[in-house]
Amino acid sequence: MNIHSLYSIFLPFRRKRMAKFAARFRLGPETRILDVGGSVPNWNLIDCKSQITILNLSVPSDTSSFPSNFSFVKGDATSLNYADDSFDVIFSNSVIEHLHTYENQVRFADEIVRVSRNVWVQTPARWFFVEPHLIMPLVHYLPKRCQRRLLRNFTIWGLVTRPTKKEVDEFLDEVHLLTYREMKLLFPDCHVRKEKFLFLTKSYIAVKISNEKK
Repeated sequence: MNIHSLYSIFLPFRRKRMAKFAARFRLGPETRILDVGGSVPNWNLIDCKSQITILNLSVPSDTSSFPSNFSFVKGDATSLNYADDSFDVIFSNSVIEHLHTYENQVRFADEIVRVSRNVWVQTPARWFFVEPHLIMPLVHYLPKRCQRRLLRNFTIWGLVTRPTKKEVDEFLDEVHLLTYREMKLLFPDCHVRKEKFLFLTKSYIAVKISNEKK
């Protein structure tokens, strides 16, 4: 069993989210998009002909099979090597929670709003009852010392991937889920939307459109 195949249960949410994103920003062939921490399959969920730059800590060794409107850049999301307003839209999906510290999340948010006046940043909501990386309810509410004992044998992620103690520690050090208040503090000039599932807030999306009021 592959953990990524289990993550496909979230595909309907992602497809709906991407459709809303495309409609909100009225994407066209000339729209320049920076996707921070993303991947091509996510863009395959919609018919997007925009000029898309995907930035990650590493780049694919062979990009010949990807459509010509994609380019790939190696970079650090907390220190983007771009001038102010370099892109028409900046997009990031489920990345900001993986930056280890709140200080890094602050730097990430500052860079996001600096390089584009139009922003779309999504992240899972801390108080949603299922932790989306572990695919397990409630475990993320526990102190980290308790999570450390449970992650390997009492979460779907642990049972499928069989992480080492080091990998469990790395996960707990890396992932910091955000609250609504924290998202509002990180993106004060954005409207922070609540994405719902069963009337509960599943994730937050910070949205800013330069010619629209919050």
